[in-house]
Amino acid sequence: MTKIIKYRLTKNDLMNSLSAWNKFLKRKVHLIACGGTALTLVGVKDSTKDVDFMVPIEGEYNYLISAIKEIGYYSITGWGWQRDGEEYVFDLFKENSIHTTELLESPLQEGNNTVLFELTHLYVGILNHYDLLISKLFRGDSVDIDDCLMLIKQKREEIDIDRFKERFLESAKYDNNEEKQNITLKYFLNILKKEHIYERRKPIKRSRQIRI
Repeated sequence: MTKIIKYRLTKNDLMNSLSAWNKFLKRKVHLIACGGTALTLVGVKDSTKDVDFMVPIEGEYNYLISAIKEIGYYSITGWGWQRDGEEYVFDLFKENSIHTTELLESPLQEGNNTVLFELTHLYVGILNHYDLLISKLFRGDSVDIDDCLMLIKQKREEIDIDRFKERFLESAKYDNNEEKQNITLKYFLNILKKEHIYERRKPIKRSRQIRI
């Protein structure tokens, strides 16, 4: 029996595709990699099934959609675009959203992305670790949780768990189901504790003063 292997996109494949996009674009577009694409570009994963990009500026998003339609891309999902002959899908998210998650700040704000490369008409950055973790955990799939664990293990020196926790809780306040997201956070922190990655800070005990 022949095993069917689903096509997956590597970092080199992605960079080649974006270089091709740059040739037909006539104005600047900022793309911020998120999801599995970001994990692939930072070296945490070898490949990704689909291509996930935020287009933070609304005017650029509208222009990009119009431009890719001209070269044969068509909508297959709410965010997904594909053209005949390509096995992968480009998920393009407008402004500060990733699927149904709304980020606290624009990914173009200073410190919220790392530049991967910049071409004539394309700026390609990678979403910061904290918002990447939050956006994946908000979906709550087992694959997303595994991806987040992998990211923290490989980029441990770059991630402050307490800072991540605070940003997650703040983001959850604006979600439709804050309680569900906080349960997900608690579950994920317990995984980190079992992996000896995170230990909750214990309150400092103050010594009782003895009056003489």
